Amino acid sequence: MVRAVSRLCRLGIAVTAVVLGTAQLAQAQATRTWVSGVGDDANPCSRTAPCKTFAGAISKTAPGGIIDALDPGGYGAVTITKAITIEGGLWNSSVLVAGTNGIVIAAQPGDTVILRNLVIESVGTGGNAGINGIRFLSGGALHVEHVSITNFSQKAIDFEPNAQAQLYVNDTSLRGNDGGGIYIQTGEGTIDHLTSDGNFYGVRVGISAIVTVSNSVASGGNMGFLAANDAAAVLNIDHSVSTHNDFGIVAGQGATVRCNAVTILNNHMVGLSNDGSSTMVSFGNNTLLANGTNGSFTSTVPVQ
Repeated sequence: MVRAVSRLCRLGIAVTAVVLGTAQLAQAQATRTWVSGVGDDANPCSRTAPCKTFAGAISKTAPGGIIDALDPGGYGAVTITKAITIEGGLWNSSVLVAGTNGIVIAAQPGDTVILRNLVIESVGTGGNAGINGIRFLSGGALHVEHVSITNFSQKAIDFEPNAQAQLYVNDTSLRGNDGGGIYIQTGEGTIDHLTSDGNFYGVRVGISAIVTVSNSVASGGNMGFLAANDAAAVLNIDHSVSTHNDFGIVAGQGATVRCNAVTILNNHMVGLSNDGSSTMVSFGNNTLLANGTNGSFTSTVPVQ
């Protein structure tokens, strides 16, 4: 009897410890946390005791919470596994990396991740260059707002979700990313006010993605805008410009491209490039001029 009571007491103590430990962990996760260039990841990431890196702050931030940067700084690479907002502040705080990805999103279905006011830059060279600026593997939606992504060996934004997901990009600049600007393999995308300079391509849509690009410019690359890989790939381009690329707009492998008020001008080789299996639709109000070879739309649909 004494032994039984003793075991029950020990069990009660163990359960209490687990409950208290869980409660302490929950308390440790705040809905808003802060990082600073003079912070320390051993801190609780409060405004008065900030952390030093985004990776240090994320474990102390509750799902759906916000990580804020208090001052300019390089806050390091981070992997995001839950709904969260990372806010770089008025100074567009930095994620500076070499030999790795800048930000990886491997969140749960339905999770929304927001990246705002950030500079994501590869500071390595050659084999030590950063890989992708942002790599999205899973989650519900990714919002990229007021972000600059520069000099990665692969893509600025590599959006390859393992299930249906949405990508929203607004007021973002991509420069010198060797593998390309934005690649959307599947899901849906809305891209507005994008500036792509000197990337292998500006925007590429593949497999089953449906994407709309508006008020954007792609220049100085191999291809401005590209849809390929599958008959289900659709790229809608509205009030945008492709110029000073080798190829202005490319469609291949059964994909569909639709253009409304798009300027395809001064591309070195071909303005509109079609492998013959794809559809390139004009709404009758585009400018196709002064390219090495202009190419042509496969059909024209009047604006209604």
